[in-house]
Amino acid sequence: MKQLTQARQEIDRIDREITALFEERMKISGEVAEYKIANGMKVFDKDREREKLKTLESLGTTELNRHGIRELFQQIMSISKKLQYNMLTERGASGRLPFIPVDGLDRQNIRVVYQGVEGAYSHEAMKQYFGPDVSCFHVASWRDAMEAIAEGAADYAVLPIENTSAGVVADNYDLLLSFENYIVGEQVIRCEHALLGLPGTKEEEIRTVFSHQQALSQCARFLEEHREWLQIPYSNTALAAKKVAEDGDRSQAAIASVFAAREYGLEILREHVYYNDANSTRFIIVTNQRVFRKDAGKISICLELPHRSGALYEILSHIIYNGLNMTHIESRPITGRNWEYRFFIDFEGNLSDSAVKNCLRGIREEAVMMKILGNY
Repeated sequence: MKQLTQARQEIDRIDREITALFEERMKISGEVAEYKIANGMKVFDKDREREKLKTLESLGTTELNRHGIRELFQQIMSISKKLQYNMLTERGASGRLPFIPVDGLDRQNIRVVYQGVEGAYSHEAMKQYFGPDVSCFHVASWRDAMEAIAEGAADYAVLPIENTSAGVVADNYDLLLSFENYIVGEQVIRCEHALLGLPGTKEEEIRTVFSHQQALSQCARFLEEHREWLQIPYSNTALAAKKVAEDGDRSQAAIASVFAAREYGLEILREHVYYNDANSTRFIIVTNQRVFRKDAGKISICLELPHRSGALYEILSHIIYNGLNMTHIESRPITGRNWEYRFFIDFEGNLSDSAVKNCLRGIREEAVMMKILGNY
């Protein structure tokens, strides 16, 4: 026990020495930052950092120690860079981001585009976000919607980006990179499937039920009670409701939203045939203008990293050391580059915040590519 106590005392002494040396190093890092600010130099010198780490690593006497020394000094250098970025911001040298703060989004004399048909969840999301009287039109694909705002045919587009049960809508992540369009808002819609039929229809009259395959699967428990019904998958729930309304056949029913029932004049024969608070879809509101609301609280970015060990860890440290909370991260393969990935990251903050500016400046300097997708 005495030997353990002595060993711990020795560790405490060494830790105090390391702490004192760390503070001395940070003081000198501040002097380096002053020089760089005065001479317009960049904070991050990739070649010098690489050579420095290589030299320090070689001082280790074992493989384990060499690896540990490299990891330790990567952290020290990362903290030093955060200090320098912070000093740049304090000196007013953080630069301006190409986004304009606005009090609120324009909701008058606008046109909104969504993918699908009337009664779809994207249609409902649009109505909830912009109001019931907004001028709108629908298109066949998500790409068509992005093209509509890129070309000025619409001011905003409403696109699904994530479902709590089915996961992300990967194609729309890719489209955010293919167009110079930006996220300015979001709307979450709870998926509450209902059984819809022609007015006056009784459940015992039904012989066929139409819906999207996923909705049919989600309502399997209810449908087990009606094994005599023929289940026919349809391209989406709203089109299933539209078919039932247009066919005028009381033996047909659809599983779709209450919103779709109102759109097509159908009767809700049974509510909550699938009801789950956890099953919701998040829609993003996209425009071709680089604007953000002054009260925005979430930032989405996309980035590509050097293809080497620890690259993602180092980039995420900018979020950590600036006291920001990351809420989502998603990876997508980069076309033509096997086993390399592009990352989509959401974190809390506003583009006007100094911590956010520090974070984004650091990421931009160290990433291969970074794009701000929006602040909303």
